[in-house]
Amino acid sequence: MFQQWLVADPSAAVPLESIATLGPEGTSSESAAVHLWAARGRGGPSRVRLLDTYEEAAAELKAGRVSHLLVANAYSGINTFYMDREFSLALAFVYDTPPYGLATPCPGSVPHAVSIATHPAAAPLVGELLPARHAVTTILYTDSTSVAAATARRAETDLALTTQPAALVHELEFISRTRPIRMLWSAFTLHSRSEDPCS
Repeated sequence: MFQQWLVADPSAAVPLESIATLGPEGTSSESAAVHLWAARGRGGPSRVRLLDTYEEAAAELKAGRVSHLLVANAYSGINTFYMDREFSLALAFVYDTPPYGLATPCPGSVPHAVSIATHPAAAPLVGELLPARHAVTTILYTDSTSVAAATARRAETDLALTTQPAALVHELEFISRTRPIRMLWSAFTLHSRSEDPCS
């Protein structure tokens, strides 16, 4: 798996003690956070806190309950974390997501016209991965790929565009081919007042 690390400011590095990111279990964010912990953490079991949204994960960092916030650069709202004066970019890295595909709890009874749950950032994959025998009627946007998988599991949609780990957690089977996404990830820490020349 291709990976590249960019440390934004080695002199201002904050020890990696815990990470907040997008959950629930099975998201690409969880996979990237576990990878970050294994490469840069303090050792032992990974200390990754999974939240319903990146904004909730950011609140954990602001409250001092974690040392780092991890966000996928594909997330449309990532600019708010780059612009937030309370945050500093600690490091960025390239890490491939787990394989994405279209999955269902009932692979033998998927209709021709399908509804699909997906995170908005992954939605462009629908057209690429959807088998030609199907047509999309509705796309339901969810907070994560894992929530998308849970949505399909509850039969609220016919399919979920989700990751392999989330499909396993929610007992879904892929009806499409799968592929990973080469992704850039950003890890933020709280801004140190010592870094501020006006403090």
